[in-house]
Amino acid sequence: MLRYTRGMDHLWTPWRYAYITDTDVTMRKGVPQELAEWTGDLGCVFCNMIAAADYAIEHGMPRDEAECLAGIVARAERAFVCLNRYPYNSGHIMIVPYQHEGSLSALDPAITHELMDLTQRSEGALKRVYIPDGFNMGLNVGRAAGAGVTGHIHIHALPRWFGDTNFMTVAGETRVLPEALSTTWRRLRDAFATLA
Repeated sequence: MLRYTRGMDHLWTPWRYAYITDTDVTMRKGVPQELAEWTGDLGCVFCNMIAAADYAIEHGMPRDEAECLAGIVARAERAFVCLNRYPYNSGHIMIVPYQHEGSLSALDPAITHELMDLTQRSEGALKRVYIPDGFNMGLNVGRAAGAGVTGHIHIHALPRWFGDTNFMTVAGETRVLPEALSTTWRRLRDAFATLA
C-alpha cells in the first residue's frame, strides 16, 4: 500500500536557475549587476569576482565599495577571502587562491601555505565577530565530492552554534539568515583589518 508522505517544501528562486545550470550564456558568474561594466568573462565565479572588482577600482570606484559588491573580504599575495553569496549561515566565507586550479596538489606549496594562513585568520575573524561554539571548515575536490565550483579549489569556513538548526531548517527545510551580506562583509572586513 502506498501512503502519501509530505515532501520537501520548495522556495522558488528563478534568479539562481541560470547560475546553477549555465543556461544564460551571457551571465558572468560572480559579477553583480553593480559591477557589470566589466565586460569580460573568465568562466569562473572566483576569477570573475576578482577581475570585476579590480576593473571597477581601476575605473574610479572606491576599493571598499567595489570589494563589498564583489564580496571580497580580504586579500593576500596569493589568495583571498570572500563571502559565499548563498551562505549556509551568517559568516559563511571561502578562502580562495588567485590561481585557477581544481586541486590542492596542482598548487605551489607557497600558495597552499597562504591558504592555511588565511584559514587561520578567518577562524580568528569569525570568532571575534560571531562568537561561535564551533566551525565547519573544509573543501570539496571534484563534483562527486560536492564541489559547486569544480575548477577552482576553495576552502569553506563557517561558524556554528549549538542549536543553530532551528525549526525552519528542521520542519520547513528552509534556511533563515538574519544578516544581510553587506553587513557580514563590513563586520568581517573590520575584523580582518584588526588581525593583520
